[in-house]
Amino acid sequence: MLKARLESDLRDAMKARDELVTSTLRMAIAAVRNAEVAGDAARELSEDEVLSVLTKEAKKRREAATAFADAGREAQAAKERAEEEVLAGYLPKQISDDELTGIVRDALAAAGLSGAASMGPAMKAAQAAVAGRAEGGRVAAIVRAQLTAG
Repeated sequence: MLKARLESDLRDAMKARDELVTSTLRMAIAAVRNAEVAGDAARELSEDEVLSVLTKEAKKRREAATAFADAGREAQAAKERAEEEVLAGYLPKQISDDELTGIVRDALAAAGLSGAASMGPAMKAAQAAVAGRAEGGRVAAIVRAQLTAG
């Protein structure tokens, strides 16, 4: 299980005195635990939900790195990029644009969706088909292109 792997890797990083990996994994585990206790009752997250939390955390790091770089704070930007790299090791490999276009086309055809008015249902179908192997922004751009072209 992914959560157990995170905790095991955290112990290994602490023993190795790897501060970057230790702090990044602590942050990731805290985010997972926060998601577990959010809502009405505490519960164990599924593998996909843990993956979703890690994806969101990686996206936060990427956005923060961009913001720091734009503000001329390159040291903080480098730290954020390094944390994103650590998290990327736990995420599935991102698929290419060509593969993504094919998956989105098939998902839209299977759901019978076309036209810009069906963006919401189309995104839901596409995200389910992609299953975390591509960023939401990339998926949205391809869905939008498919809907306006078709």
